[in-house]
Amino acid sequence: MTHRSGLWGRCVLGLAAWGLALWAFALPPEVVSQIAFGENDAKISAIDELVGRGELAALPLLQGLLDGEVQTVGADRVLLIKGDTAVDAVSGLAVSPLPEGREAVVVNNRLRRTLATGIAALKLAAPERETRLAAAKELHQRADDTALPAIAGALAKESDAEVRGLLSLMQASMELASPDRATRIAAVRALAASDTGATKTLLAALLERRGEAYAEPDPEIRAEVERSLRAVEQRLLTGEILARVFSGVSLGTILLLAALGLAITYGLMGVINLAHGELIMIGAYATYVVQNLFRHYAPVAFDLY
Repeated sequence: MTHRSGLWGRCVLGLAAWGLALWAFALPPEVVSQIAFGENDAKISAIDELVGRGELAALPLLQGLLDGEVQTVGADRVLLIKGDTAVDAVSGLAVSPLPEGREAVVVNNRLRRTLATGIAALKLAAPERETRLAAAKELHQRADDTALPAIAGALAKESDAEVRGLLSLMQASMELASPDRATRIAAVRALAASDTGATKTLLAALLERRGEAYAEPDPEIRAEVERSLRAVEQRLLTGEILARVFSGVSLGTILLLAALGLAITYGLMGVINLAHGELIMIGAYATYVVQNLFRHYAPVAFDLY
């Protein structure tokens, strides 16, 4: 009886694992076919559709496309190839042996950008906080309006303050072009919390004149833009001042050490040490080498260094 129970348990677990594998690749065949066989615009449209729906099952396919691991067989079969193994992109079932006549799916730079943005948008739903944060940072640099549904969905579920902050700024940046007046005002106010030069450029563009009219025609929204822009500029100015002070002190200490060395050498020996500059240069090279060693062998400790 115990043996039968164990056998049934293994069967159930096997079926569950098989079902989970199928679910992980549960993509509509027509969408997979469009991505693999369609023209460039059709591929991008299909990718945007998957990202907009938050299809986590699309991650293996999109990542495979980006990594050059998607190949087609005939006119209707799409495979994910990793080394000597292959998986059907629709069913998720292993394919063995590798079929003949495979052709790689061509991915140009435009499609690569779309894939990178889509993958990052889908990773916003990852359970690991580090993965979500990395995805949010990547999207902050490259996101477009197609990622807005995924960002809004992730923002509604996100509990981490840092990730929420990045998502809120991204959402606000995209909603500046919303036809809804209240949405644009809320977006402008949200961007006041930003501390990036990109946000400053984005807000300043709304105050530019285009002929006789402003880029943002609503005077109340322009007033909000000016207030948010001042807040961002003040935050950036504080950072710039601190950076300049630190840079000045750092450079000043280097020059001070060089001057003290020359003064002491001349005062004690009565001659100018012509090798002083070379020694400073050796110190600079040593610092550069040590920095690279830290970056390569101890990246976690690099900030401490």
